[in-house]
Amino acid sequence: MSLAKDGKWSQKADMPTARFALSTSTVGEKIYAIGGRVGNTLLSRTEEYNPLTDRWIKKTDMPTRREGFSTSSVANHIYAIGGGNLGGMFAVVEAYDSTTDSWTRKADMPTPRWGLSSSAVNGKIYAIGGDKVALTTVEVYDPTTNTWARGADMPTPRWGLSTAVVSGKIYAIGGTPNGLESLGTVEVYDPATNTWAPRQGMPTPRWGFSAAAVSGKILAVGGTQNGRDGLGNVEVYDPVTDTWTKAPDMPTARGNLATSAIDGKVYAIGGSQGLLRRALSTVEAYDTGLPPQSVQPRRKITTIWGRLKIEK
Repeated sequence: MSLAKDGKWSQKADMPTARFALSTSTVGEKIYAIGGRVGNTLLSRTEEYNPLTDRWIKKTDMPTRREGFSTSSVANHIYAIGGGNLGGMFAVVEAYDSTTDSWTRKADMPTPRWGLSSSAVNGKIYAIGGDKVALTTVEVYDPTTNTWARGADMPTPRWGLSTAVVSGKIYAIGGTPNGLESLGTVEVYDPATNTWAPRQGMPTPRWGFSAAAVSGKILAVGGTQNGRDGLGNVEVYDPVTDTWTKAPDMPTARGNLATSAIDGKVYAIGGSQGLLRRALSTVEAYDTGLPPQSVQPRRKITTIWGRLKIEK
């Protein structure tokens, strides 16, 4: 069975709050949609989606309204990192406890930035890239000690990228150096050795998309190439063979979305269809056709401007 050829899209219950530049993460069997933007209004809204019942419920708002941040989950906590508002970029880190429905301020990230992506490996969170100028910066957060450390810089400076984890390695995909040029660049980071290596580029250069890891492969979903028009394009990367394959397009073309994966399905959430176009509440699920037990253990999911990742 091929993840790329046999998958199908279906419509799910709309998210209560239409928005783009949000981030999503999973805890257990639930997806949490956090923050983002609609028009010129920045949001702190937190909403929980249950794929089993196809229903959304309101949760406690994140303290800081923001867009272009990234979230990663470790244990029962979701860490919202960086981002910004119309006035500037943030170093703010806030942790959501899904068991108590409460937020706590944590140690600031050393480098304020938005448009970054984050992934969790072995209980630590890696904040990668972003925009102050286009950054190569990698900073590592340890939730146990509430401290930050520096990691090896990513070779290619970029923001609007997405990251995903397969077999303990972080794949940094796509992005833009300037909001004009789209990148298909793929670079893999090994936390065990603190080193980067190049991989086969994504066929469709883009930014503001979202990446999700399922059953050892990575789906790149949506995004934009010019900042004006959203994409429905979906491509699947196989880290074992270092190759890309085309998958069925997402029904609603969009960028600045977020994605999360649960039980062999990838959920594409929110976004916008282009610059100055309305924010979306749309939720569409891509069923990979793979049995739930074949999906990698989940710890996280995210985005700027959309992106999801499943980390292990």
